[in-house]
Amino acid sequence: MLITISRQYGAGGSEVARRVAAALGWRVVDNELVEEVAARAGLPREDVAEREERVPSFAERLARTLAASSPELFAAPAPGGTIPKLQEDDLVRITETVVEEVAAKGRVVLVGRAAPAVLAREDNSLHVKLVAPRSYRIQAAAERLGVDPQKAAEILDETDAMRERYLRQFYRRNWNDPVNYHMVLNTGVLGHEGVTEIIVGEARRRGWR
Repeated sequence: MLITISRQYGAGGSEVARRVAAALGWRVVDNELVEEVAARAGLPREDVAEREERVPSFAERLARTLAASSPELFAAPAPGGTIPKLQEDDLVRITETVVEEVAAKGRVVLVGRAAPAVLAREDNSLHVKLVAPRSYRIQAAAERLGVDPQKAAEILDETDAMRERYLRQFYRRNWNDPVNYHMVLNTGVLGHEGVTEIIVGEARRRGWR
């Protein structure tokens, strides 16, 4: 039993996932996925993130953590024990492995990571995509990030374009095709509470507890 939440940027995916998980008594795995992997590997959280000015991407953090905990996933170290720079294909494969491991435990709300494609063959799953009007998402992003609407719009467009490309390139799926999800819900119309009620209601209709 698992629920995946795909989302347009600014549509409230993380918030809805937390609400759904709380209502069902399940766990939510969002950006915490990296920290969970680090904990499983016995690594301090501080060792996962680079001590640099920029915040590392999800893929970079995940790769560093797994390089320490599961070296068999990587090519042989270069002289001096350094891990070679990974290609995106390698990072996709590693991400898939971790997503599948998390999903196998069940009773989880998993945000992003192309989970509907990775877990497409899972019968006991509910794949949800959250959308909202562009103006709604720009305002939400601007407030959350503390930037002006123009900058929020740039981040929104860039992030959604990257998500669309990722799914198309590695899974040959159209990110915007509603057929790839069991539900497509508009948080701009229904609000976080309304969307949560619908998702939780469907989970309970299926007999999930």
